[in-house]
Amino acid sequence: MILSEAFDEALAFAHGLHRRQGRKGSDTPYIAHLLAVCSIVLENGGSEAAAIAALLHDAVEDQGGLETLAAIRDRFGEEVAEIVAGCSDCLGHPKPPWRERKEAYLAHLATASPEVRLVSCADKVHNARSVVRDYKALGEALWPRFKGGGRDGSLWYYRAGTDEFLRGGPLPLANELDALVTEMERLAADG
Repeated sequence: MILSEAFDEALAFAHGLHRRQGRKGSDTPYIAHLLAVCSIVLENGGSEAAAIAALLHDAVEDQGGLETLAAIRDRFGEEVAEIVAGCSDCLGHPKPPWRERKEAYLAHLATASPEVRLVSCADKVHNARSVVRDYKALGEALWPRFKGGGRDGSLWYYRAGTDEFLRGGPLPLANELDALVTEMERLAADG
C-alpha cells in the first residue's frame, strides 16, 4: 500500500495536537506512542483510514473533545472520524469516573467495527509493551502513574479488554496482547 498525502497531513496534525504531551512517567514524546500504534495497525493489515485513525486515536480524549472530532471529520472524512470516536472512551467533558468509562468502553467493543477493534487492540498492545518494560525497570513504583485505576484497576482493564479481543479479534494481535497481559499479571503477582 502507498500512503497518500492525507496520511502526511494526519501525521502533522497529530504531532501538532500532541506536541507538548509526553508519555506517562517518562520524557518520551507522545507522538512515539501514536507512531507505534499506527505501525502496529499497518503491520496487521489496516487500511489507510485505520492508520490515520491510529495517529489520531487519542486526539478527542486528550486534545479537545467533540471540537477536535469535528476537525478530524472535516479534514479526514467520516470513516476516520468514526474510527477515532470508536476508540475514545469519552467524547465530552467532564469525563465520567474512570471505572464507569472503562466498563462502557469494554461493552462498546463487543459491537465495534473491525477497524475500531484493530486500532484499539493496537493501542492496548503498545501500552501493554510499555507497562511490561517499565514494570521490569521500576517494579511496583510503576503504578502511581495510573491515577484512574491504579494497580488493580489497570490489571482488571487490561485483562477484560484482552478477553474481549480474544473473543472477536483481531487475531493474532489479540494473542500478542494476551501474552503481554499475562506477563504483566505474572510480574504483579511476583511484585
